[in-house]
Amino acid sequence: MRTITLSNGKTVEVECLSCALTSGLIEPDGGIIIESEHFHAHQDVAYPIEGLVILASKRHIKCLDELTEEERNDYINLMTIIRKAQRKVLGIDYVYYFYNEDTTHHFHTWMVPRYEWMKEFGRSVESVRPVLLHARNNRNTVENNQKVMKAIDDLKNALK
Repeated sequence: MRTITLSNGKTVEVECLSCALTSGLIEPDGGIIIESEHFHAHQDVAYPIEGLVILASKRHIKCLDELTEEERNDYINLMTIIRKAQRKVLGIDYVYYFYNEDTTHHFHTWMVPRYEWMKEFGRSVESVRPVLLHARNNRNTVENNQKVMKAIDDLKNALK
């Protein structure tokens, strides 16, 4: 079991956070943004940034090459419609996409939006970790969390 701190300060103990989220054992703040037979999209539970979406496989796998053809098609289609909604309803011009195979969670992709306030951390892959930590440590306010929840609702409505 691992102890994970959520953006709201609560901690949870799970074997795999992605399994706990995609199975409904843990409800992400704002609920599910969109889901398909193979994937589950939700606001990142650790970092309060509007539109930071996690697209997680429902099947417990680690690597992209383990996806079936049907899962790959579903994955790219969902990522595309989520990205279009991020641009249309949240005004997000740029997104960094991350997925890594040495994680303790199973296969998931982070869709990390770039906002003006993030420029002070740079414009490269190296800037992302400091941005995430800054959000967790400095943007976990009632006002910002309301913006995050509104962004979740806006995305859900756009993706219906």
